[in-house]
Amino acid sequence: MLDLKLLQKQPDVVAAALAARHSSISLDEFLSLDQRRRAALAEVEALKSRRNTESAEVARRKKAGEDASALVEELGALSDRIKALDAEAEALKDDVAAWMLTIPNIPDASVPVGKDETDNVEVRRWGEPPEFSFPPKEHWELGAALNGLDFDRAGKLAGARFSVSRGWAARLERALMNFYLDVQTTEFGHTEILPPFMVNRATMQGTGQLPKFAEDLFKIENWDHYLIPTAEVPLTNLHAGEVLNEEDLPLQYTAGTPCFRSEAGSYGRDTRGLIRQHQFIKVEMVHFAHPSRSWEQLETMRRYAETLLERLELPYRTITLCTGDMGFSSAKTYDVEVWLPGQNTYREISSCSNCTDFQARRANIRFRPKGGGKPEFVHTLNGSGLPTGRSFVAVLENFQREDGSIRIPDALQPYMGGVRVIRPE
Repeated sequence: MLDLKLLQKQPDVVAAALAARHSSISLDEFLSLDQRRRAALAEVEALKSRRNTESAEVARRKKAGEDASALVEELGALSDRIKALDAEAEALKDDVAAWMLTIPNIPDASVPVGKDETDNVEVRRWGEPPEFSFPPKEHWELGAALNGLDFDRAGKLAGARFSVSRGWAARLERALMNFYLDVQTTEFGHTEILPPFMVNRATMQGTGQLPKFAEDLFKIENWDHYLIPTAEVPLTNLHAGEVLNEEDLPLQYTAGTPCFRSEAGSYGRDTRGLIRQHQFIKVEMVHFAHPSRSWEQLETMRRYAETLLERLELPYRTITLCTGDMGFSSAKTYDVEVWLPGQNTYREISSCSNCTDFQARRANIRFRPKGGGKPEFVHTLNGSGLPTGRSFVAVLENFQREDGSIRIPDALQPYMGGVRVIRPE
């Protein structure tokens, strides 16, 4: 959520940000609502002042034995008008608040201006895509041939965009999650959290999933709860409504959880395999930072994601998303894309974002400065570190061999019980 004062005093700044994002939202509705709200409040204050004056006059007349009935009747009408205006101002306040929930964050000045993914800017590349003496296969072919992935039975159980992993495949995905969590907690300084996998409406609203992305969520029938689309949601809201101590910042959390997404806007895209599923597992990072140091934290988080891929010997590139391709809550985002030989392209595997105070305002997360003074909003950051499904895809495709076997990266072998190669049965 943006600062109300910014919208009121510098609407041109917000309008420029919306234009850079290629948003169709107009500020006219807000300006109209806010003007009506302030007009109602001003009239209420004037009427209350008048009521106070006339109440004093009624008291004076009664004390003097004079007739005050006409003035008392007028005061009754004033009170009714004040009550109606109070209700109108409160309703307009709610309308303004609801409208503000639909406005995306303002892009940082360092974000490239562009319309879509074609305007994103590459900032880093690591590793060389492997060269094969045979046509590389896609992961669903490899997984099925090795009896590790079963999409047919998943379809019977749940429908499209689900998978069943068995044997070595189930263990490999578990190995990836454990590897990521171990590095995050023992090397990167994160505190591991195991949060609820369903949350209430206020929690979804706090990170910006509601109201904008309602269609992408799975809502629990007869409950005002939702399955989490990412652990960012519960991790960021851990401190909703709290005032943290400045000396405790930054706070770094990680969680490995299932994630659930309807993929409402992805009809016809990635219909085969594990790239875009309704259910997947992801290790998430969430940081709470001092506003003056949040940009350093974004670079740190990006390096965490990149380091995990380097440990797995997976080639990647990192790009800065342009204004037209950024997420709703983000002020700046790096996407880390892993090389997939089966598709002969890089695909996003981690998205690391600085949301500045946007989510903190929605969830009311502040910190108390060391030297005293008024509490300030923290900056929140989030990033994938990393999803196990897409990592599974990258391992299979990058380390496939002509005989159909898969080499296990050295970093994962201890988590696979020392297994170095997955071979056809």
